[in-house]
Amino acid sequence: MPTAGARVSLKGLRTRLEELPERFTSPAHDERVTSRVGRWLGIAFGLCFVTGLLSHGIQHPPSWFGWPAGPVWLYRVTQGVHVLSGIVAIPLLLAKLWSVYPKLFERPLARSALHALERGSILVLSGAALFELVTGLFNVAQNYLWGFYFPTLHYAVAWVAIGSILVHVAVKLPVIRRGLAGSIDGSRRRFLRTTWLGAGVAFVATAGVTVPLLRSVSVLSWRSARGLPVNRTAAAAGIEVPAGWRLEVVGPRRMSLSLADLAALPQTTAELPIACVEGWSASASWTGVRIRDLLDAVGAPAGTAVQVYSLERSGLYSTSTLPATHTAATLLALRLDGEELTPDHGYPCRIIAPNRPGVLQTKWVTRLEVVA
Repeated sequence: MPTAGARVSLKGLRTRLEELPERFTSPAHDERVTSRVGRWLGIAFGLCFVTGLLSHGIQHPPSWFGWPAGPVWLYRVTQGVHVLSGIVAIPLLLAKLWSVYPKLFERPLARSALHALERGSILVLSGAALFELVTGLFNVAQNYLWGFYFPTLHYAVAWVAIGSILVHVAVKLPVIRRGLAGSIDGSRRRFLRTTWLGAGVAFVATAGVTVPLLRSVSVLSWRSARGLPVNRTAAAAGIEVPAGWRLEVVGPRRMSLSLADLAALPQTTAELPIACVEGWSASASWTGVRIRDLLDAVGAPAGTAVQVYSLERSGLYSTSTLPATHTAATLLALRLDGEELTPDHGYPCRIIAPNRPGVLQTKWVTRLEVVA
């Protein structure tokens, strides 16, 4: 049984908790502020969610999903929007949480079933949104502090986040309408201006990874150095190119080609971007043999998909599947900007497929096999 002193302490604590909402007097704790920040946060999350679905579908395509080979800049744009909208959402989310956090101290915890649904959606939404933005930020920096497979969990929690957003908006729609209709003045306007400024700074400081015109001012760009960035080096992948390396092309017929044999075939040069799932992208001039020419040489019919094998012996992307929609436009690249490929860029040859993620541009290719 609680002692008399404990009962007094508990009563005093309950009283102080009940009085807390009255102490939150900042003008930013206002539904008019929350509604305006929430509108733009919803747009940022919506863009991030839709482009994230596209990215996931390209990397792990279901049977019904198709992704075109052109325009060649499309994935560069969609993945750039995905990452940058997530970064812009960070200051917006912090501003929104600041504007509503006094609600956490409201008592009673649930006044009705609808109120309980509202508070539950806020809890799930806040947790899912913070998880998505924090892990996404660490992912673009390639700083993996967790033991789980990022794409799968990030994709699953994205559905939780977007679902809780829809529930939250449905429950709070009357409040949102009232907040957006209300006028803004004084310190509330200053708070909003500071929020927009913070979101703008976050965008400009990082957008150089995708937008070339901003590279000189994007001080926080994680892949803005000169030249074509490298995510995985030959040393990290444990690549050892055998002295007698040959490319095996397997279809209705088989063909084995040395590097000199490949260089003697008709060469094609194309200016194509590499766009990474981390959001960075860069264009380069690639020279090599068209995959379609190699497939013709082994008698593979048009509209054939190809399984690509790397010298890398392990790893999720040591093999990749090149869809039939991409074989006509894809190069087996031998040279980068006129120079022979370096080991880190995929020597002796690599796949350069327009409008595909960088992780699927398989390096250190050793075998091409027609998919039946």
